[in-house]
Amino acid sequence: MYYVYVLKSKKDGNNYTGYTKDLKLRFELNKKGKVTCTKDRRPLELVYYEACLNQQDATHREKYLKTYYGKMFLKKRLKSYLTG
Repeated sequence: MYYVYVLKSKKDGNNYTGYTKDLKLRFELNKKGKVTCTKDRRPLELVYYEACLNQQDATHREKYLKTYYGKMFLKKRLKSYLTG
């Protein structure tokens, strides 16, 4: 099982999208500043994740979520979760 996830930087408000096989470990590494892409954007919060059956599905989903349409999907999805 692989996970596609979105982290939100509380420092600059930007999102970071990635994928991993171990979501808990990856989030801990991000929080501790052990991941180059996010170490200067801490503190971070996990705002969204999806489970994928394999790595290929996860990479395709990650790429989609980084597109304009993927960002609009996330914005809509997160808005509905946060506002009820």
